[in-house]
Amino acid sequence: MGKASLISSIEKLFEINLLDEVSFFSPTAKAGELFEIPVLHADTEMDRLYLVGLGDQSLKDFRAAGAALGRKVRGKALNLISLLPTKKAEVKAHAISMVLGAYIWNLKTSTPAEIPTFSIATNEIGALAEADAMAQALVATRDLIHTPSNIKTPLWMAQEAKKIADSKGLAIKVLEGKALAPFGGLVAVGMSSPNPGPRFIEISYIPKKIAKSKVKGAHALPHVVIVGKGITYDTGGVSLKRPYDMMAPMKSDMAGSAAALGAISAIADLQPNIRVTVLMMCAENALSGTSQRPSDIITQYGGTTVEIINTDAEGRLVLADGLAYADQNLDPDYLVDIATLTGAATLGLGRQFAAMYTRDNKLAAQLSAVGEASGERVWHMPLVDDYVDSLDSDVADLNHAADKHDYSAGSVTAALYLEHFVGDRKWVHLDIAGTARSESDSGENPKGGTGYGVRLLVDWILSLS
Repeated sequence: MGKASLISSIEKLFEINLLDEVSFFSPTAKAGELFEIPVLHADTEMDRLYLVGLGDQSLKDFRAAGAALGRKVRGKALNLISLLPTKKAEVKAHAISMVLGAYIWNLKTSTPAEIPTFSIATNEIGALAEADAMAQALVATRDLIHTPSNIKTPLWMAQEAKKIADSKGLAIKVLEGKALAPFGGLVAVGMSSPNPGPRFIEISYIPKKIAKSKVKGAHALPHVVIVGKGITYDTGGVSLKRPYDMMAPMKSDMAGSAAALGAISAIADLQPNIRVTVLMMCAENALSGTSQRPSDIITQYGGTTVEIINTDAEGRLVLADGLAYADQNLDPDYLVDIATLTGAATLGLGRQFAAMYTRDNKLAAQLSAVGEASGERVWHMPLVDDYVDSLDSDVADLNHAADKHDYSAGSVTAALYLEHFVGDRKWVHLDIAGTARSESDSGENPKGGTGYGVRLLVDWILSLS
């Protein structure tokens, strides 16, 4: 049955004229504008219709309409059937946004919120399968981010990662204690909270058809390695964050690792013909007697010595270990890191774009296009070679906080620091400090973690397979 016939049947069933109903509301057709029409019929359980604006019917508008519908039924045990999208991209965008709009997280002990279910009238079954995998991964990612840090330790992150890996048939390796000795950045940051201490988590995906037939065939596939910053709480360490209210949202400083885990979870469901490895660099940056100090010198994975200037610039230390490990041990075709890294990225781009750094313009164009289509937009930022000397140190190979000179380009110099550890790989750095967290409860996003990065990474990886 076509959409026109379906609408005609609905009008006949409920003895209404939708055109008259719409004109009663004086709609503007703005994307996400929503009107509710109560209906009743003895032969159906349907009790209301929602009319929602679609603007100019761009993917952005289908997402806005989906989020509006999701918000309308949030916390209610309703089954919502949408007749809006027809094309594959529209179905996928709309379906994901309905789930995100309905998202709720809390630890209240009262009666738990009811959960709505969503259906879409479409022939694009493949798009629905992709949307379902992505939506589940996004919900899991948001749950990780929203979990408070008295629960969310590096050990807890490893346990949650293992649950997901085991349920999806993914290989997982977790390093802790003495096994972390080569990871000088992760240890320096994470041993500020020695109980339970930092964790290095490696999760690997190989397509089932390759793994079952001949393992050697996996090596011929493109290999994407994603390194995620997993700071489960960030006090700033000895260089304590000021003003102190900046610490309140710092349970979300592991959003990069959460997005990486969410992405490989969805990839395991979708089974693209590509290899993916995720490295979660998990630590708490606490203030204690075992915290690293400004003026310490540490050794990153691979041997680079680094002078510590500001212990609140800890994210690049754990990422550098992960990038160097990937370069030296995993032979990636693409090396990506994702992190809530610098406030400077938010100052420059706000909360609508992530800062993307890469010297590969073709790769940047691919990710930009994927970002526009998925709704997780990126902005290609420059790696300014003139700023490299800000990383010089009088006593070590590098200083990690770009302390030499004053270029006022904190996001750029952080990226330049990371570039030192990627070798000759096709590398992309995603600074998601602005996009990983929403300051308001609106649209797709609750106040708090957004799950940014899951759609971008998964859609890009699918485009490579």
